[in-house]
Amino acid sequence: MLDQKVDVCDVPLARITDAFLARGLKDMDSWTLEEGTWFLAVCAVMLELKVGRLLPRPGIDTEEELLGGASPDLVYARSLELAAFRRLSSVLADRMADADLMMPRTAGPPSELAHLYPDLMAKITPKALQEAAASLLAPSRFVDLTHVTPIRFTLSDAVAAVRDRLLRTPQSSFRDLLADCEERLEMVVRFLALLELYREGQVELEQAEVFGEIQVRWQGGSGGDRARPGEPARDVEDS
Repeated sequence: MLDQKVDVCDVPLARITDAFLARGLKDMDSWTLEEGTWFLAVCAVMLELKVGRLLPRPGIDTEEELLGGASPDLVYARSLELAAFRRLSSVLADRMADADLMMPRTAGPPSELAHLYPDLMAKITPKALQEAAASLLAPSRFVDLTHVTPIRFTLSDAVAAVRDRLLRTPQSSFRDLLADCEERLEMVVRFLALLELYREGQVELEQAEVFGEIQVRWQGGSGGDRARPGEPARDVEDS
């Protein structure tokens, strides 16, 4: 079929599509995968030739140049752009025709009806404009912080609580260290504090199995390094 010299512009696209669909629906149950793939490839080549010949493109004489001049995706995109431009040109033409029938009104209300229209600027004075601008541009006396989540638990307080507990009981479980926590966020901060102490080498952690109980053993001495002057406190906000 590709070796035949046929001007695709002389063949209606609808007729080609109907013929290929009828052939495909009739024989596709008996086709192999290779035969079905070749059938789709021939359909794609025919459609590409048809669309390529419909679009203006100078300097193309053979089907090989037509197929190699642009990718099928580019040809399809150009056809969609062409259809969109055609629809838009029709809409613009209709709007321009409607606009030609409109005439702007340049005259004001009749003099006998002028008293019915109130003067909106009658009560506006320079002093009133000054006061309005001053009230709008003046800085607010109060800062609204209702959108800011208050800080209720800090990492430094949690580290101190874990250190104090381990100084009294050098070996404890993580569950025991959470015994006085009332909220989930406080437990998270307490866990971060334990990781901070482990990073500093002040505690030793053991876990016999996955998701098992975590045993904590104090390794930081008698508490001489309880406070760290100059160390900034790291806060954790409630999410």
